[in-house]
Amino acid sequence: MSHVFGRGGADAPVVARARGCRIWDTGGRSYLDASGGAIVVGVGHGVAAVADAVAAQARQVAYAHGTVFRSAVVEEYADALAPLLPVDDPRVYPVSGGSEAVETVLKMARAYHLARGEDRHVVVARDGAYHGSTRGALDISGRAGLRAPYLPWLGQAQRVPGPYEYRCPFPDRHPGGCAAAHADALAAVCARTPVAAFVAEPVAGAALGACVPPEEYWPRIAQVCRRYGVLLVADEVMTGFGRTGAWFGLEHWGVRADLLAAGKGAGSGYWPLGLAVASGRVHAALAEGGFTHGFTYSHHVVGAAAGLAVLRELRDRDLVAASAARGAALAARLGEAVGGHRYVGDVRGRGLLVGVEFVADRRTAAPFPRAARVAERVVAAARGAGVLVYPGTGCADGTDGDLIVLGPPLCVTDDELTEIVAGVAAALATLD
Repeated sequence: MSHVFGRGGADAPVVARARGCRIWDTGGRSYLDASGGAIVVGVGHGVAAVADAVAAQARQVAYAHGTVFRSAVVEEYADALAPLLPVDDPRVYPVSGGSEAVETVLKMARAYHLARGEDRHVVVARDGAYHGSTRGALDISGRAGLRAPYLPWLGQAQRVPGPYEYRCPFPDRHPGGCAAAHADALAAVCARTPVAAFVAEPVAGAALGACVPPEEYWPRIAQVCRRYGVLLVADEVMTGFGRTGAWFGLEHWGVRADLLAAGKGAGSGYWPLGLAVASGRVHAALAEGGFTHGFTYSHHVVGAAAGLAVLRELRDRDLVAASAARGAALAARLGEAVGGHRYVGDVRGRGLLVGVEFVADRRTAAPFPRAARVAERVVAAARGAGVLVYPGTGCADGTDGDLIVLGPPLCVTDDELTEIVAGVAAALATLD
């Protein structure tokens, strides 16, 4: 009997080692990690330079509380990261993961408005979004199934439709007027309530399977936020650090965030690292008005060493550009191999964040019922073929709708892309 409160099944294999894009279990079986775990691993498994940086820092100083000491490695990491962030004059607050980062930027948004003498507390987020599993992050998330057990604790956030072009929430304005319709929906909320912040993923993550918004979506949303004095908060937990073929997802649209949350690829799995980033303007208000917040493991010296080593790997190996090129190739090959399959409704994404949505009827885009467990079946079949993919459910209406997300390490090779596509095709064949 295991004393571990596990997350997977009791029959899950036991991991033994990993290198590059591959993971081996204790039975010697190899798996191609086509999802980077939970879209986490960017620089690849088993990178000695990152592991060595973690070990070296732990030998020198493993822990020093951020309220007592500043740290050279934390300063160096923030300095290296700052020019890459789509945030003006950024200030970096390191934490231990994406959910903590989201919680932190939500508090920053509230504290900013209080410092300016405005009692704003409403946060607007999007239907179909996922922002984390802590209470505040879950409140702004739009996944009904994850929220359902905890609804008595939730209810502060307001929502607008998410940009989901395959199932556009504004069919009467699709496709040319979608971006304007989304901006109008946000403006309507801002006009009737004192909104503190609008929070969204630049490209939708696992909840909607790598949905890319219309080209004018983000510029129009940014205009609405400026008009109403609302802080624009980018959740780059999944899209940051090269995942979409740019350092951060907002770069694709030339938009700057007031606050930004990052995680996953920041530490690439080598350390539980998240980042809450405030613009200089927001930071100045917080420095004057105060910011009541803190985590035991924020500003962690070993985390900063891991993050700095990951940044160097991304730069030295040109992995951001590789993500753009390999991602385009992956999407194209998937389209050719499975895009016409009778159960595939859409293949979409940006960079090495690619989603495949499954439907029961291609003509009507009708989803499979949740009871059919199509996503789970595809994931299991792909694993049987030696390829690990990431599932998503409830995309169509909060309950029904199945998809998988592909997000292999950015060092994935051309041959490995071929293997991923073959694994997905083999998994789909089991549904026939």
